[in-house]
Amino acid sequence: MSSEDERLGRFISSVTDYAIYMLTPEGTVASWNAGAQRFKGYQPAEIMGEHFSRFYTDEDRASGLPQRALEQAVQTGKFEAEGWRVRKDGSRFWASVIIDPVRSSSGELLGFAKITRDITERHIAQLELERAKEALFQAHKMEALGKVTGGVAHDFNNLLSVVVNGLAVLRKSGALAAEVKLLDSMELAIDRGVRLVQQLLAFAKQQPVEKSARQLSRVISSFEAVLRRAGTHHAVLALSLQPDLPHVLVDTTQFETALLNLVVNAFDATPPGGRIVVSTGTADLAREQVGTLPAGRYVTLAVTDNGQGMSWATRQRAIEPFFTTKGPGRGSGLGLSQVFGMVQQSGGDMQIESAEGAGTTVTLYFPALTSGFEAEASSQSETVLVVDDQPEVLDVTSELFRTLGFEVLSADSGEHALEVLERAPRVDLLFSDVRMRGMTGIELARRAVEAAPHLRVILVSGFAGQQGPPSSDGRLEGFHFMTKPYKLNDVIRKLRALG
Repeated sequence: MSSEDERLGRFISSVTDYAIYMLTPEGTVASWNAGAQRFKGYQPAEIMGEHFSRFYTDEDRASGLPQRALEQAVQTGKFEAEGWRVRKDGSRFWASVIIDPVRSSSGELLGFAKITRDITERHIAQLELERAKEALFQAHKMEALGKVTGGVAHDFNNLLSVVVNGLAVLRKSGALAAEVKLLDSMELAIDRGVRLVQQLLAFAKQQPVEKSARQLSRVISSFEAVLRRAGTHHAVLALSLQPDLPHVLVDTTQFETALLNLVVNAFDATPPGGRIVVSTGTADLAREQVGTLPAGRYVTLAVTDNGQGMSWATRQRAIEPFFTTKGPGRGSGLGLSQVFGMVQQSGGDMQIESAEGAGTTVTLYFPALTSGFEAEASSQSETVLVVDDQPEVLDVTSELFRTLGFEVLSADSGEHALEVLERAPRVDLLFSDVRMRGMTGIELARRAVEAAPHLRVILVSGFAGQQGPPSSDGRLEGFHFMTKPYKLNDVIRKLRALG
């Protein structure tokens, strides 16, 4: 070897910013410089004679990438690419790789010269820049869509107002029975139009809101019966609600509508035997960790399903108004749009995590109120659990107790009521129908009082059946009793009797 070759060899061996080493024609390591040792963690004695494919990921080895790289270098005179490579300790780095064939003067392949550079920091910076550009593009697109949508919705509202008033005039003109039926159908269509407009305005962040400090786990518990009615029998709905959450400022009606939209979407995407989980929690976010949200503490609501999932392209368009993957007649495409608008008006943001065949998680982030706000928001109102297997009765009774200042939880069966009691930090009053499918109200009351002796119980029924009539002091099986139908004043008197 000439002195010039020796100097070149010493120079290559001392380079630390690049991994420069030789491969045999079969791809085994024939030389190893200081840069290769620094990047990949192997001492020369550990790696000499080993195949260079060990630097590749399992996925790349399985796909035959190392061999294809050598073949391309032979065929075209060079292989050049970027990708993940693996160090001795198993960690990965993003590498820029060049492989050149080395030939003799007669053209015989002697081996390969391989140069590798660690460009992980540059790669991460490029990815962050691309994400920032995509987020900016999405924000501008949503802002433009919001302006257009809001204008269309307001104009459509004006048109609907004309039609609604016109129908009212027609009704007063003494229409025939057949015409009245037609008017009823037209009003149903108008009601649907009004709901669509409200969803459009929510997306455009132009829907009037009445925000108040609420604890989301309690709001969801109160709304649980409606969520279960919205589902289908082929999938299971489970709730995982964190107690003692910080309060957040939300419009309760819009929040409930958004949650219902998310749950309905999850049921539509979930196959038979699937599972949907509604969960709450808290998250401490760094600045712009989620969208453009500032750093701070947030209350989270997540709806997770193990359904069909969404492709990347579908996720990018998921919140656009009228975009839907459902078949004709199965959805307006405004569900996620309304959810997005609601959480934005509440000062939060939405994140969608999904992959085809791997299910979907939609997470909403709401700014948590400070302890001072929480103290002001936390009222001394009592909590009632209303139980009835008739949806209409359950909804009306729940609203009745809200007008009396109660924090209301609801359940549509005795079994569900016990689940709510187990999750809820404290329930003061159980208000249950006696005759229900499955567990009776009396059985529910016994088990509930056994678990929470402080619990006051009012049982209601139009007919107690085999349980027997209430006693002379108005009790049934030792619990306070009311007959159906009952009025607001009847409930007030019974509550006073409870003390």
